[in-house]
Amino acid sequence: MEQTMANAGVEGKTVIVTGAGRGIGRDIALLMARHGARVVVNDLGVSLTGEPGGDSPARETVAEILAAGGQAVANEDSVAEWEGAQSLVALAVETFGGLDAVINNAGIIREVAFQDTSPADFDRTVKVHLYGSFYVARATAPHFIAQKSGAYIHMTSSTGLIGRRNLSAYAAAKMGIVGLMRSIALDMAAYGVRSNCISPAAATRMSPVRASAEKDEAFRARVRGDQVAPLALFLASDAAAAINGQIIGVRRNELYLYNQPRPVRTLHRAEGWTVEALAAQLIPAWGPSFVPLEETQNVFAWDAI
Repeated sequence: MEQTMANAGVEGKTVIVTGAGRGIGRDIALLMARHGARVVVNDLGVSLTGEPGGDSPARETVAEILAAGGQAVANEDSVAEWEGAQSLVALAVETFGGLDAVINNAGIIREVAFQDTSPADFDRTVKVHLYGSFYVARATAPHFIAQKSGAYIHMTSSTGLIGRRNLSAYAAAKMGIVGLMRSIALDMAAYGVRSNCISPAAATRMSPVRASAEKDEAFRARVRGDQVAPLALFLASDAAAAINGQIIGVRRNELYLYNQPRPVRTLHRAEGWTVEALAAQLIPAWGPSFVPLEETQNVFAWDAI
């Protein structure tokens, strides 16, 4: 497979990419292989909402990599189950003799208002996104600790970081992934292991449809998964050794570093707080600093050319 970058930093590395049969995951897997990585392509082959699909997108991605001269193996275990994550990691180690990076990308989405979200839908969404990220990362941890190196790249979303209507389960899972990412970064840094999040803006099966067919088609033509893949490769490479515990957004040709929750205002009262004192002082003091109740499209109101 032709090398398009002389020192990509992933040549010879073994990388797991979950949800790599389609969309962003597929683009990441293909780029990793093109730069000499040995790729474990995980995809259960389910529909957008998590139902069995009947096809094998993981094998299709692997076939494309092999046809171009790369190295890859398919895996169809469910990362939403602990046993599936263990089997996935074992396959990587047995096939390629080790493991260097994990891209936690697998996900499903169900677009429904919070008040209509069923416990089953919430549970299934969180299991794939948040539990799946934990299970794969946890199954990988002993290998990373033993070799004193490794990189985790988790996919969060502006839907969780900022907000979007009708996606409460998805938003909760994606915000949970940020907490998981930070915890892994703190606990595993002593072993030379890094953990970061990407917040991608790309048109995939999980992208909400725009207001009109014309706007939706234009969006999907401009904002593509292959624009996200280079950042994932970079974060998995040795060149990103100094980056840990961060959230990086990517939107077309634009990158942005997200801030993370920190106190922005304080309010002190020597006598302590009563309900009456809070009512009298809190809103006048903090009201101008409250975070607006915005959705993603309100915050990213410009076109990242």
